[in-house]
Amino acid sequence: MAVRRTALFVLCTMFACLFTIPTRAQGVTDKVEVFGGYSFMHYGFSPSLNTNGWELAGEYKVNHWLGGVADIAGHYGTFQGVSTHLNDYLFGPQASFPAPVSPFAHVLVGEEHFGATGVTNNSFAYGLGFGIDTSILPQIKWRIVQLDVIHSHLFNDGQSNTRVSTGLVVHF
Repeated sequence: MAVRRTALFVLCTMFACLFTIPTRAQGVTDKVEVFGGYSFMHYGFSPSLNTNGWELAGEYKVNHWLGGVADIAGHYGTFQGVSTHLNDYLFGPQASFPAPVSPFAHVLVGEEHFGATGVTNNSFAYGLGFGIDTSILPQIKWRIVQLDVIHSHLFNDGQSNTRVSTGLVVHF
């Protein structure tokens, strides 16, 4: 598992470095976006699990419509009478349409971690998602909705997990 994490970290670092080269030549303004907000996640375990939590994401823009995203999230709930926490660590490209109402889509890969009293498990995870941001102030947007379907394989059982988030996006 440690080798897979290291390989994933190296791959994501190389991916991020590739984005920094063309950005300087294109003079992109608002190169960095930071999102933070509430997140609800439905896990496809049997029986299923609904959780509440948070999501933080940072995007570095290569040009006006393409960037690289690092996304982390924490969700908390009770599974079969036991308090649980689930964390996602995901990275990938995000395409957006720059406008006052701005739709976006992304493809993310990384890891999902499940923890409960005396039990932990990690799994490779990948997801597809999209959402809509709208301007509130010149440097602040409201992420009206972000919907992701995240696939993982916790406890040797594949599941598709649905995540819905909302919050604020700040541009730098």
